[in-house]
This record gives sequence, C-alpha cells and structure tokens, in this order.
Amino acid sequence: MPEHEQDDEQREFDLRWADGAEHKEPSARARMLAARWKHNPPGPVPFRPEPEHLSRRRSSWISTALVLGCVAAVIVLLGYIDFRAPY
Repeated sequence: MPEHEQDDEQREFDLRWADGAEHKEPSARARMLAARWKHNPPGPVPFRPEPEHLSRRRSSWISTALVLGCVAAVIVLLGYIDFRAPY
C-alpha cells in the first residue's frame, strides 16, 4: 500500500476515534467565558433593538434626501449655465 493511502487511512481512523470520544473538552474561549461568567454572569439581551436604532434610520433617510437634493441642484445649475452660454 502506498504511503499516502496509509496516511489517509490513519487520519480517517483518528477522526472517527476523536468524534466517538465520550468526553469532549471545551474550547479555550468556552473555558474563558465559563470562568468569567461564574463570578459575573451576563445580563439578559433584548430580542428587539433599542429605540436609538430607529433614530439612525431616520437620519439615514435625511442624509439620502440631502445628497439627492444636492445632485438635483448641481444638474439644474449646469443646465442653467448651459442655457445662458452664448453659442
């Protein structure tokens, strides 16, 4: 049997052995959070966003209208300049 086939077979065996383990150790992040939350548990997280998020949406509409208004003003100004230019 070629060497790379043995490596693949050994790797497959190792993965099945690891997946079949009875006890799986938590990740480093999970251990860190568990230690932190043991003494200082996290507070509840609301499902709906805070009202301040709604004000940002309104301001984005205002800024969009302002940009479109400026573009329209530039178009009108350029048209006026072109209209008054002598040919």
